Amino acid sequence: MNQKYNISDFAKYLNISNSKDEDILMILYDDKSKIPLKSKPIKIDFYLLAIKLDFDKNINYGQTAFDDPESLLYFDAPNNNIEWDLEKPMTGYNILISSTFFDKYAKQYSFMHYNNHEALFVKGEEKTILLDLFEKAYSEYNSKQFSKEIVTSYANLILTYIEKYYKRQFDTRSSLYNKVVVDFRKNLDDFFNDNTEIKKLPTVGYFAKKSNLSSNYFGDLIKHFTGESAQSYIQQYVLQIAKSKLKQSSLSISEIAYSLGFDYPTYFTRFFKKEVGVTPTVFRNQ
Repeated sequence: MNQKYNISDFAKYLNISNSKDEDILMILYDDKSKIPLKSKPIKIDFYLLAIKLDFDKNINYGQTAFDDPESLLYFDAPNNNIEWDLEKPMTGYNILISSTFFDKYAKQYSFMHYNNHEALFVKGEEKTILLDLFEKAYSEYNSKQFSKEIVTSYANLILTYIEKYYKRQFDTRSSLYNKVVVDFRKNLDDFFNDNTEIKKLPTVGYFAKKSNLSSNYFGDLIKHFTGESAQSYIQQYVLQIAKSKLKQSSLSISEIAYSLGFDYPTYFTRFFKKEVGVTPTVFRNQ
Protein backbone atom coordinates (compact mmCIF):
# COMPACT_ATOMS: atom_id res chain seq x y z
CA MET A 1 0.00 0.00 0.00
CA ASN A 2 1.31 3.44 -0.92
CA GLN A 3 2.30 5.78 1.87
CA LYS A 4 -0.20 8.54 2.55
CA TYR A 5 1.60 11.89 2.83
CA ASN A 6 0.47 14.41 5.42
CA ILE A 7 1.58 18.03 5.11
CA SER A 8 4.81 17.53 7.06
CA ASP A 9 5.74 14.45 5.02
CA PHE A 10 4.97 16.26 1.77
CA ALA A 11 7.10 19.25 2.75
CA LYS A 12 10.06 16.92 3.29
CA TYR A 13 9.30 15.19 -0.02
CA LEU A 14 9.52 18.58 -1.75
CA ASN A 15 12.78 19.42 0.05
CA ILE A 16 11.09 22.24 1.97
CA SER A 17 12.64 22.55 5.41
CA ASN A 18 10.75 25.53 6.81
CA SER A 19 7.28 24.03 7.21
CA LYS A 20 5.76 26.19 9.95
CA ASP A 21 2.69 24.17 10.87
CA GLU A 22 1.34 20.65 10.59
CA ASP A 23 -2.07 21.85 9.38
CA ILE A 24 -1.13 24.53 6.83
CA LEU A 25 1.72 24.93 4.37
CA MET A 26 2.06 27.67 1.75
CA ILE A 27 4.58 27.44 -1.06
CA LEU A 28 5.82 30.17 -3.35
CA TYR A 29 7.43 28.14 -6.09
CA ASP A 30 9.68 30.96 -7.25
CA ASP A 31 11.64 30.52 -4.00
CA LYS A 32 11.81 26.73 -4.00
CA SER A 33 14.28 25.64 -6.67
CA LYS A 34 14.97 22.35 -4.87
CA ILE A 35 11.46 21.02 -5.50
CA PRO A 36 11.76 17.92 -7.73
CA LEU A 37 10.56 18.30 -11.30
CA LYS A 38 9.20 14.78 -11.44
CA SER A 39 7.27 12.59 -9.02
CA LYS A 40 5.70 9.17 -9.10
CA PRO A 41 2.05 9.00 -7.95
CA ILE A 42 1.74 9.66 -4.22
CA LYS A 43 -1.38 9.73 -2.05
CA ILE A 44 -2.06 12.92 -0.11
CA ASP A 45 -3.86 13.45 3.17
CA PHE A 46 -4.73 17.14 2.76
CA TYR A 47 -6.41 19.68 0.49
CA LEU A 48 -4.31 21.44 -2.12
CA LEU A 49 -5.11 24.68 -3.96
CA ALA A 50 -2.64 25.92 -6.55
CA ILE A 51 -2.29 28.70 -9.07
CA LYS A 52 0.20 28.12 -11.89
CA LEU A 53 1.51 31.29 -13.49
CA ASP A 54 3.89 29.75 -16.00
CA PHE A 55 2.68 26.34 -17.07
CA ASP A 56 3.57 24.02 -19.92
CA LYS A 57 0.70 24.34 -22.37
CA ASN A 58 1.69 21.05 -23.97
CA ILE A 59 0.54 19.20 -20.84
CA ASN A 60 -3.13 18.26 -20.96
CA TYR A 61 -4.86 20.13 -18.16
CA GLY A 62 -8.09 20.16 -20.14
CA GLN A 63 -7.35 23.30 -22.15
CA THR A 64 -9.38 23.63 -25.34
CA ALA A 65 -9.39 25.93 -28.35
CA PHE A 66 -11.87 28.08 -26.41
CA ASP A 67 -9.27 28.96 -23.79
CA ASP A 68 -6.55 31.60 -24.00
CA PRO A 69 -5.28 31.45 -20.42
CA GLU A 70 -2.59 33.35 -18.59
CA SER A 71 -2.66 30.98 -15.62
CA LEU A 72 -4.54 27.98 -14.32
CA LEU A 73 -6.01 26.80 -11.03
CA TYR A 74 -5.99 23.20 -9.92
CA PHE A 75 -6.81 21.43 -6.68
CA ASP A 76 -6.77 18.07 -4.98
CA ALA A 77 -8.45 16.52 -1.97
CA PRO A 78 -7.44 14.00 0.70
CA ASN A 79 -6.90 10.43 -0.56
CA ASN A 80 -6.20 11.57 -4.11
CA ASN A 81 -3.04 10.50 -5.92
CA ILE A 82 -0.93 13.26 -7.43
CA GLU A 83 2.06 13.11 -9.75
CA TRP A 84 3.97 15.48 -12.01
CA ASP A 85 6.63 15.55 -14.71
CA LEU A 86 7.86 19.07 -15.53
CA GLU A 87 10.51 20.37 -17.90
CA LYS A 88 11.19 23.43 -15.76
CA PRO A 89 10.35 24.68 -12.25
CA MET A 90 6.80 25.96 -11.94
CA THR A 91 5.88 29.41 -10.72
CA GLY A 92 2.94 30.34 -8.54
CA TYR A 93 1.50 29.42 -5.17
CA ASN A 94 0.24 26.34 -3.37
CA ILE A 95 -1.92 26.25 -0.27
CA LEU A 96 -2.00 22.95 1.59
CA ILE A 97 -4.58 22.62 4.39
CA SER A 98 -5.46 19.66 6.57
CA SER A 99 -8.98 18.26 6.43
CA THR A 100 -9.40 19.28 10.08
CA PHE A 101 -9.40 22.91 9.06
CA PHE A 102 -10.87 22.71 5.59
CA ASP A 103 -13.46 19.93 5.38
CA LYS A 104 -16.38 22.18 6.28
CA TYR A 105 -15.49 24.54 3.42
CA ALA A 106 -14.24 22.19 0.71
CA LYS A 107 -17.08 19.70 0.95
CA GLN A 108 -19.51 22.39 -0.23
CA TYR A 109 -17.87 22.43 -3.68
CA SER A 110 -18.14 19.58 -6.15
CA PHE A 111 -15.21 20.92 -8.18
CA MET A 112 -12.85 19.87 -5.39
CA HIS A 113 -13.25 16.40 -6.87
CA TYR A 114 -12.60 17.32 -10.48
CA ASN A 115 -9.36 15.98 -11.85
CA ASN A 116 -6.35 17.92 -13.15
CA HIS A 117 -7.53 17.45 -16.73
CA GLU A 118 -10.44 19.76 -15.90
CA ALA A 119 -8.45 22.70 -14.54
CA LEU A 120 -9.79 26.23 -14.37
CA PHE A 121 -8.16 28.61 -16.85
CA VAL A 122 -8.09 32.32 -16.01
CA LYS A 123 -6.69 35.58 -17.30
CA GLY A 124 -7.23 39.30 -16.92
CA GLU A 125 -9.30 40.39 -13.93
CA GLU A 126 -9.92 36.80 -12.81
CA LYS A 127 -6.20 36.13 -12.60
CA THR A 128 -5.62 39.42 -10.76
CA ILE A 129 -8.29 38.68 -8.14
CA LEU A 130 -7.14 35.11 -7.48
CA LEU A 131 -3.46 35.98 -7.42
CA ASP A 132 -4.17 38.77 -4.93
CA LEU A 133 -5.89 36.29 -2.60
CA PHE A 134 -3.00 33.82 -2.82
CA GLU A 135 -0.52 36.64 -2.16
CA LYS A 136 -2.46 37.86 0.88
CA ALA A 137 -2.70 34.33 2.26
CA TYR A 138 1.04 33.88 1.71
CA SER A 139 1.79 37.18 3.46
CA GLU A 140 -0.29 36.10 6.47
CA TYR A 141 1.37 32.68 6.50
CA ASN A 142 4.80 34.33 6.67
CA SER A 143 3.92 36.75 9.46
CA LYS A 144 5.53 36.07 12.86
CA GLN A 145 2.33 34.95 14.51
CA PHE A 146 0.26 33.83 11.55
CA SER A 147 -3.39 32.92 11.96
CA LYS A 148 -4.55 29.58 10.61
CA GLU A 149 -8.08 30.93 10.55
CA ILE A 150 -7.12 33.87 8.32
CA VAL A 151 -5.21 31.70 5.84
CA THR A 152 -8.12 29.25 5.80
CA SER A 153 -10.57 32.12 5.21
CA TYR A 154 -8.54 33.28 2.21
CA ALA A 155 -8.55 29.71 0.87
CA ASN A 156 -12.33 29.53 1.29
CA LEU A 157 -12.72 32.85 -0.53
CA ILE A 158 -10.60 31.45 -3.35
CA LEU A 159 -13.07 28.56 -3.60
CA THR A 160 -16.03 30.92 -3.98
CA TYR A 161 -14.31 32.68 -6.88
CA ILE A 162 -13.34 29.37 -8.46
CA GLU A 163 -16.99 28.31 -8.44
CA LYS A 164 -17.96 31.58 -10.13
CA TYR A 165 -15.23 31.28 -12.76
CA TYR A 166 -16.05 27.66 -13.57
CA LYS A 167 -19.54 28.81 -14.57
CA ARG A 168 -17.89 31.33 -16.87
CA GLN A 169 -15.68 28.57 -18.30
CA PHE A 170 -18.76 26.45 -18.99
CA ASP A 171 -20.31 29.35 -20.91
CA THR A 172 -17.07 30.07 -22.78
CA ARG A 173 -17.07 26.48 -23.97
CA SER A 174 -20.82 26.33 -24.59
CA SER A 175 -20.61 25.11 -28.19
CA LEU A 176 -18.34 22.28 -27.06
CA TYR A 177 -20.34 21.40 -23.96
CA ASN A 178 -23.70 21.54 -25.70
CA LYS A 179 -22.45 18.49 -27.58
CA VAL A 180 -21.74 16.79 -24.24
CA VAL A 181 -25.38 17.39 -23.27
CA VAL A 182 -26.62 16.06 -26.62
CA ASP A 183 -24.36 13.02 -26.32
CA PHE A 184 -25.64 12.42 -22.78
CA ARG A 185 -29.22 12.24 -24.06
CA LYS A 186 -28.20 9.95 -26.90
CA ASN A 187 -26.21 7.68 -24.60
CA LEU A 188 -29.21 7.50 -22.29
CA ASP A 189 -31.41 6.47 -25.22
CA ASP A 190 -28.86 3.91 -26.35
CA PHE A 191 -28.57 2.45 -22.86
CA PHE A 192 -32.27 1.62 -22.67
CA ASN A 193 -32.72 0.83 -26.36
CA ASP A 194 -29.90 -1.70 -26.34
CA ASN A 195 -31.23 -5.20 -26.84
CA THR A 196 -28.86 -6.59 -24.24
CA GLU A 197 -30.30 -7.23 -20.81
CA ILE A 198 -29.98 -4.29 -18.42
CA LYS A 199 -28.12 -5.51 -15.36
CA LYS A 200 -28.37 -2.36 -13.27
CA LEU A 201 -29.51 1.24 -13.38
CA PRO A 202 -27.12 3.60 -15.16
CA THR A 203 -25.07 5.96 -13.03
CA VAL A 204 -23.79 9.48 -13.59
CA GLY A 205 -20.29 8.00 -13.56
CA TYR A 206 -21.19 5.71 -16.47
CA PHE A 207 -22.15 8.64 -18.72
CA ALA A 208 -19.32 10.84 -17.45
CA LYS A 209 -16.82 8.17 -18.46
CA LYS A 210 -18.29 8.11 -21.97
CA SER A 211 -17.60 11.86 -22.16
CA ASN A 212 -14.10 11.41 -20.70
CA LEU A 213 -14.97 13.66 -17.75
CA SER A 214 -14.98 13.17 -14.01
CA SER A 215 -18.40 12.52 -12.48
CA ASN A 216 -18.47 15.83 -10.61
CA TYR A 217 -17.42 17.92 -13.60
CA PHE A 218 -19.90 16.13 -15.85
CA GLY A 219 -22.66 16.58 -13.28
CA ASP A 220 -21.98 20.29 -12.87
CA LEU A 221 -21.88 20.74 -16.63
CA ILE A 222 -25.24 19.02 -17.14
CA LYS A 223 -26.79 21.06 -14.31
CA HIS A 224 -25.39 24.29 -15.78
CA PHE A 225 -26.86 23.72 -19.24
CA THR A 226 -30.12 21.92 -18.43
CA GLY A 227 -31.00 23.31 -15.01
CA GLU A 228 -31.35 19.75 -13.75
CA SER A 229 -28.82 17.47 -12.11
CA ALA A 230 -27.55 14.54 -14.16
CA GLN A 231 -28.87 12.13 -11.52
CA SER A 232 -32.32 13.70 -11.63
CA TYR A 233 -32.27 13.66 -15.44
CA ILE A 234 -31.53 9.91 -15.40
CA GLN A 235 -34.26 9.27 -12.84
CA GLN A 236 -36.86 11.21 -14.81
CA TYR A 237 -35.92 9.31 -17.95
CA VAL A 238 -36.33 5.99 -16.13
CA LEU A 239 -39.63 7.20 -14.72
CA GLN A 240 -41.03 8.00 -18.16
CA ILE A 241 -40.12 4.54 -19.44
CA ALA A 242 -41.71 2.99 -16.36
CA LYS A 243 -44.94 4.93 -16.88
CA SER A 244 -45.06 3.91 -20.52
CA LYS A 245 -44.56 0.24 -19.69
CA LEU A 246 -47.18 0.34 -16.95
CA LYS A 247 -49.79 1.82 -19.27
CA GLN A 248 -48.88 0.19 -22.57
CA SER A 249 -47.66 -3.31 -21.68
CA SER A 250 -48.88 -6.34 -19.80
CA LEU A 251 -45.56 -6.85 -18.04
CA SER A 252 -45.81 -7.46 -14.31
CA ILE A 253 -44.44 -4.90 -11.86
CA SER A 254 -41.51 -7.20 -11.17
CA GLU A 255 -40.75 -7.64 -14.87
CA ILE A 256 -40.79 -3.87 -15.40
CA ALA A 257 -38.55 -3.35 -12.39
CA TYR A 258 -35.95 -5.84 -13.63
CA SER A 259 -36.16 -4.54 -17.21
CA LEU A 260 -35.16 -1.07 -15.95
CA GLY A 261 -32.19 -2.36 -13.97
CA PHE A 262 -33.61 -2.36 -10.44
CA ASP A 263 -32.14 -5.10 -8.24
CA TYR A 264 -35.45 -5.72 -6.49
CA PRO A 265 -39.08 -4.87 -7.37
CA THR A 266 -39.49 -3.28 -3.94
CA TYR A 267 -36.77 -0.73 -4.84
CA PHE A 268 -38.67 0.13 -8.01
CA THR A 269 -41.97 0.50 -6.15
CA ARG A 270 -40.36 2.74 -3.54
CA PHE A 271 -38.70 4.88 -6.23
CA PHE A 272 -41.91 5.18 -8.26
CA LYS A 273 -44.08 6.14 -5.30
CA LYS A 274 -41.57 8.74 -4.14
CA GLU A 275 -41.53 10.39 -7.58
CA VAL A 276 -45.18 10.00 -8.63
CA GLY A 277 -46.99 9.85 -5.31
CA VAL A 278 -48.68 6.49 -5.93
CA THR A 279 -47.48 2.93 -6.34
CA PRO A 280 -46.97 1.42 -9.81
CA THR A 281 -50.06 -0.74 -9.34
CA VAL A 282 -52.27 2.23 -8.49
CA PHE A 283 -50.83 4.21 -11.41
CA ARG A 284 -51.55 1.34 -13.82
CA ASN A 285 -55.16 1.06 -12.65
CA GLN A 286 -55.93 4.78 -12.76
